[in-house]
Amino acid sequence: MSRTLRVRQSQTVVPFGVGAVFDIQGESFVATGIGDWPARGRQPIDSPRLADRLGVTGFHAAPATANDRFDVADAPGAPYIRFPSWLFCGACRRMKRWRIADEKHGQAPRCPSCSPARTLAPMRFVQICQAGHLGDVDWWFWAHSRRDGGERRQCGEREKLRFLVSERASGLEALSVACTAKGCGAARDLLDVLGTHGMRCSGRNPWQRANEAVACPRPVQIVQRTAGNLYYPIVHSALDIPETDVPAHTDDALAARVREHHLWVLLCRDPASPRAAAFREMIQEDTGADDPLMDTLLAQETGQAAPAAASSPEDAPAGPARPDLSREEWAAFTAPAPPATRDFALRETTLGLAGETAEPWAGLARRFGRVVLADRLREVRALSGFTRVSPDATVVPVDTSRRLKWLPAVEVFGEGVLLTLDRDALGEWEEHAEVRRRVDGMRADLDRSFQKDRLESVTGSRLAPRFVLLHTLAHLLIRQLSFESGYTTASLRERIYARPEQDQYGVLVYTAAGDAEGTLGGLVRQGEPPRLAETLLRMTESAAWCSADPLCAEHTGQGFGNLNRAACHACALLPETSCETGNSLLDRALVVGGEHVPGYLQSLVTAARAAAATALEQP
Repeated sequence: MSRTLRVRQSQTVVPFGVGAVFDIQGESFVATGIGDWPARGRQPIDSPRLADRLGVTGFHAAPATANDRFDVADAPGAPYIRFPSWLFCGACRRMKRWRIADEKHGQAPRCPSCSPARTLAPMRFVQICQAGHLGDVDWWFWAHSRRDGGERRQCGEREKLRFLVSERASGLEALSVACTAKGCGAARDLLDVLGTHGMRCSGRNPWQRANEAVACPRPVQIVQRTAGNLYYPIVHSALDIPETDVPAHTDDALAARVREHHLWVLLCRDPASPRAAAFREMIQEDTGADDPLMDTLLAQETGQAAPAAASSPEDAPAGPARPDLSREEWAAFTAPAPPATRDFALRETTLGLAGETAEPWAGLARRFGRVVLADRLREVRALSGFTRVSPDATVVPVDTSRRLKWLPAVEVFGEGVLLTLDRDALGEWEEHAEVRRRVDGMRADLDRSFQKDRLESVTGSRLAPRFVLLHTLAHLLIRQLSFESGYTTASLRERIYARPEQDQYGVLVYTAAGDAEGTLGGLVRQGEPPRLAETLLRMTESAAWCSADPLCAEHTGQGFGNLNRAACHACALLPETSCETGNSLLDRALVVGGEHVPGYLQSLVTAARAAAATALEQP
């Protein structure tokens, strides 16, 4: 029986982009590098701003299928190859090393020893290393690993293996790999299969040719093929804004502060010295300058770009840094006359609280600023590479041959609501000593985290209180909108604009899905008065209490790397596809107050409760 296995075009970037393992209908595949993509059928995607920041010539989307009725089985598409190559039969338990020559068009792998033929299943475990390599576990070595070298050499059959299940045990102890070669009988269970076992790395990924393998000294880890640490994609996204209409942001004042810094002369004298990295970091921390500006100023001063100082070649960054694209987007959203194109349509509105004197509505108007509705947005998401084992490991580019100058990407359309805070109220709140002390603790945890470099590309060189506030506010708003509007939380996304050096103080909640959800005006309608004001008030009231309180509210560090405070799955966390930072750097106490910390919206909670009590007392 023939079968058709499909991957949606948007899934070729996330979650099944280059290097990802894809399970479907009992079979397992891995996405190959873009060097194997067909030249015919690729769809060019225009995003000059993102291409310029990533240093590539452009973007291409995988060939798309019109629909199921007119699908052509042999049409070009993003290639996937079968992985792992070791399969086993659920009936006779024989293992088979599947090769490309064994493939039959439209058919799943079949056991050659059973009658009728049974479908083969992929082995559950694979091996990875920090250099980004992925390969099959050497099951022959595993079965013979309890024997010495002389006994192993006596076994001349490397593919006569069986994957056995014992009824006398449970868990991994019940599974074992046994050699059925004549006179051998070696076997070992899988009780301690996970982890490192001294196996050698293949030095390549499954789609790479044998001559592309490199000598890899990194230790390999055996993991399940669906493990979370098998694949960390590096995805960049940018909104399509009309650059010609956006007021150019001048860096003259910021550049002047950099040049006037007392360490600038020392940095320019020897930008490649071991101390240069420390000088550069201190200058950026004091001035708020980002990496592109520092590189430009150093190039002007010295005549050449300053290399990043590294203690060893392995410490040098293996892939492109995540660019900061928020500056132009913030300028477009906050321009006095918002620019407009076919894919970028804005209109300004209000909360509808002008002249309101009753609390908590008057307090709501004092805490929030502009509301900008985006009737249409276009977002481009590009995949530049991936890592394995940990996010800070060696980056593997999507083109492992390193010959191509373009990246795979998809374009998605949607709508959104930009909400800004009141600048004066925000500045006054940020000056509270308890607020700064609480954020300083989060900053210390961030400095110790392996995610520091990735998160700083979103937060800026220094974590500011406004970022944690706006980030948590975005999560709470998305959760509330899922109740108010019917959108699922996974269909909404956030973009945080919270860099103090760029005078940012807003958050964009938008829909940008690969299908039709979120493109019919539902989210924009929720942003119109008086709906948004009512949503914000209900959001604030809901955030004041979590079903995990008081444990959640009093937590001094939770989440991965203790990067969250009062934030858990019951109150603030979202699907990770909706969050820019992977559900990190959240604190509900900074929004509604708690633990002696004044919340930015704490006065609204008090006023709302007082108004509710007054309403109940009235006959």
